Amino acid sequence: MSCRGSGILLHVTSLPSPFGIGDLGPPAYRFADFLQDAGQKYWQILPLTPTAPLYDNSPYMSSSAFAGNIGLISPELMIREGFLEMSDCKDVPAFPKNCVDYEGASRYKKTLFSRAYHVSSDTIQASPHYQKFCRDQSGWLEDYAIFQSLTSHFGDTTWDTWPEKIKKRDGESLEEIKNQLRDEIEKEKFLQFIFFNQWKALHRYCLDKGIFLIGDMPIYVNHNSADVWAHPDLFRLDAHGKPTVVAGVPPDYFSKTGQLWKNPLYHWQEHERTGFSWWISRFRQNFALFDTVRIDHFRGLVAYWEVPADATDATRGTWVRAPGEQFLTMMKTTFSAFPVIAEDLGVITPDVHDLMRQFHLPGMRVLQFAFTDETSKNPHAPHNLSRELVLYTGTHDNSPVRGWFEHHATPEDKRRLFQYLGREYSADELPEVFIRLAMMSVADTVILPLQDILGLGEEARMNTPGTDEGNWRWRVEEPMTKEIAGYLHDMTRVFGRA
Repeated sequence: MSCRGSGILLHVTSLPSPFGIGDLGPPAYRFADFLQDAGQKYWQILPLTPTAPLYDNSPYMSSSAFAGNIGLISPELMIREGFLEMSDCKDVPAFPKNCVDYEGASRYKKTLFSRAYHVSSDTIQASPHYQKFCRDQSGWLEDYAIFQSLTSHFGDTTWDTWPEKIKKRDGESLEEIKNQLRDEIEKEKFLQFIFFNQWKALHRYCLDKGIFLIGDMPIYVNHNSADVWAHPDLFRLDAHGKPTVVAGVPPDYFSKTGQLWKNPLYHWQEHERTGFSWWISRFRQNFALFDTVRIDHFRGLVAYWEVPADATDATRGTWVRAPGEQFLTMMKTTFSAFPVIAEDLGVITPDVHDLMRQFHLPGMRVLQFAFTDETSKNPHAPHNLSRELVLYTGTHDNSPVRGWFEHHATPEDKRRLFQYLGREYSADELPEVFIRLAMMSVADTVILPLQDILGLGEEARMNTPGTDEGNWRWRVEEPMTKEIAGYLHDMTRVFGRA
């Protein structure tokens, strides 16, 4: 990412699809074709890990830091791969086109997946390709499959409420219930095999088109996850498996009371003692899936906001140091290449940027933030940028530019914006203005949310930080046109990003 280029931010769930949720099927390949036609180099997505209704299907609250989201499996590709017949998919419900129907899509696909597994299980079990997959992913696959099966078995309750011997992974008790749930466990492994095969095929296709994939890795993991259940010593839990302190961020641009994420915090001394082996495995998994990985909330590797587990908001937290230098030294030693973007938004102190410079990690800037105070020294303003940054018009946590202007920008924000631009613009004009500001900037890498390219407003917002429902649902209804591709291609060429 050391030469000029640009790309588009669009999560897989937001793609068109007849099955209620965007997936890894033909529309994903058509989007890769569109990116090539538009002269783009990058496709950035959100985490691909499993989601759950309990957490509003947030990709940042997953049951695993390693597994894939089987909801993204394409039934159309399963037909091509021989796991389903055309007739299996003939009665597709009338899903909405402009938003994800997580519940309906999950219910529909669950039936298809069960059918595919029971038809193919004997063949798959004997497949050398499948056996190799299980060996290669043995560090997490079995634990995850067991965890998912136990979650269903115990009525979708959290693992810290399970029977004591299962909760604490007593060997004899665990073997007994594994034998009882063996078919469900094997089905979970089978579906992971399907997911990773489909993803790797899409990744190869993108690389053949000259498109590099940027993934997203949340710094924290969900308490109700296979990772915490299988490795409780790596997290700050009490004797009952419950967090003693949880993660969040102090009050900032997004929330006056901060954000209380409730993820368990890391037992960093234990991670150091084990040579950060869990993290090494996690990065290895992500580097196999993506060409570059964005670390969400990077500042938590330097210092993190520690909140008592019984807190109702994040205002009672305190900053605690993390072993960022030791951590990154180990990562740089382990990996010959460490293609990482550090998400350095929010409350950032000089020590965070010092560490980023020490390890040559690019940070982020967001144009919407350029006008929240005087622009002369605002680090997000175009004239204050530097080459190594990744510049966004907005992120998945922002409203699209038009929505920001219509619903969130203050009169002072608008005054500063128009003063900076030299004249006033309408809400409909601003998405293109912001795109041009980004593309003409000195930043080597520019990422544009598809919503801004399409000129959409608040209705197309992906996530509102600090809210627990109604997020992660936006989908693009219309296919990308040649006119849009031509417009982007011309701008990419004009500003030296082709």
